[in-house]
Amino acid sequence: MSDHHVDIIGQGPETRYKLSGAFHTGEPCQPIKDESGKMWGVTKPRRLVHIHSLGGEGEFFQAVSEQGRLLATRCANAGCPGRGTVYLPFRMHCPDCLARMETVDVTDWAVKGAKVYTFIKTERSGAFNTLPKPIRFVDVEIPGIATILKGYMVGPGDPAIGLRVVPVFRTKAPTYTIKDLAWVVEGTAAKDLPEGFAFAGKAR
Repeated sequence: MSDHHVDIIGQGPETRYKLSGAFHTGEPCQPIKDESGKMWGVTKPRRLVHIHSLGGEGEFFQAVSEQGRLLATRCANAGCPGRGTVYLPFRMHCPDCLARMETVDVTDWAVKGAKVYTFIKTERSGAFNTLPKPIRFVDVEIPGIATILKGYMVGPGDPAIGLRVVPVFRTKAPTYTIKDLAWVVEGTAAKDLPEGFAFAGKAR
């Protein structure tokens, strides 16, 4: 929406949001009537703009949605038994030593070696779903990464355990959510990608 704006003020621990514009608006109430014209209730439409703070994970979503890249994190603490372990989904602190982790670009890792670990196809979804059905949910295994990344497939083809897949990114009109990252069967042509999606590094 164009009727509100958020600025970032300050740096480090003093960083805060400065809001301007309309973040909570209402519309005229509408009566709820039965077939005879008897009124039973009234609607009270409201629009509330929710601010979802990403904190340190902002760089992950910016890389996905604007740059067509996939970032992970790695523990670099020399005293940690899990030193060198790479995690995706992106996480800020090591689960073993709690140290702040470093960011690693794993786009090429995914392009060259990602496979479907397991999957499910569903015709039913929760409220506010925007993914076309049937939804092909996939758990993706990437060589060199200790964790499994959940996602969904787009384009032609059906998921299968062990299937080679590559990441694609919605860099045109992105949502700035995890839905901007999807997976396609290796060898899928660019012309077969959904509108707005592109292969790694093909930013808008």
